Amino acid sequence: MSYSKIYFSTFLLMIFVSSLNAQNIMSDFNTDVSGIKISATAEMGFLTVIDHKIQFSNSGTKIDYVKEGGQDNLYAVKRFSLEAQFNRKNTIILLYQPLEIRTQALLQRDLVIDDLVFPQSSGVNFLYGFPFYRISYLREFMADNPKYNFGIGLTLQIRNATIAFESLDGTLLRTNNDVGIVPALKLRTRTRLNNHFYLELEADGIYAPVSYLNGSDNEVKGAILDASLRMGYHLRSDIDAFFNIRYLGGGAVGTSSDVSGPGDGYVENWLHFMTSTAGVVYRF
Repeated sequence: MSYSKIYFSTFLLMIFVSSLNAQNIMSDFNTDVSGIKISATAEMGFLTVIDHKIQFSNSGTKIDYVKEGGQDNLYAVKRFSLEAQFNRKNTIILLYQPLEIRTQALLQRDLVIDDLVFPQSSGVNFLYGFPFYRISYLREFMADNPKYNFGIGLTLQIRNATIAFESLDGTLLRTNNDVGIVPALKLRTRTRLNNHFYLELEADGIYAPVSYLNGSDNEVKGAILDASLRMGYHLRSDIDAFFNIRYLGGGAVGTSSDVSGPGDGYVENWLHFMTSTAGVVYRF
């Protein structure tokens, strides 16, 4: 069974469990259909790679992107989202996070990637593209509290990964493309410090021991965590400005059951990123 099928099955199970509250949620929707608030958020800043390692095939080299792949710099990052809030208790969130890191490095040792050797002292172009799309649902449990908000819900993330290694002369190339569906839990809480400032904590995450879920003999694991701390300021009734610190991490390790290219299908990919961004929220 592929990762995508497993993740999607897990998401369906989570939806089934969450449906225990469905009657109350639909009641909220039907109480006042006019109580819909739309907002858009955009943020820009830079990304720092704390740690990032990857390996393709069991016989392949475990590559340290920071020490060997040139990811020891700052990279531009941006994020966009659109929210629709229904009756102060239910929120649907659409999010797009472009993410692409292109680097170049002179190899200090041979790198083996899916049975292809990139020799020591040669130059290599590295591409790590990992943009993702999300749709999330949040259920607010403190809608009537003037100072605090607390919501939990579910997220469905679609990743569109492109990972490539190419020698500078163009004679050596390995690429790995993957579109996957990942379910996660979501929470968001906000504290109003005064009439202008607020603090907000938001997180999407899951740990998935996939081999346990599908009964496979292969030890397959996957995880994501996207957690942020935001300081916001109400400029006026329809606009907020904010500064955001975010941890973005996760990855997977295991052997794919549907191998179609070079190598044996084993992949290990773990990343730990930090972003610092500034942005605005506009309420329509």
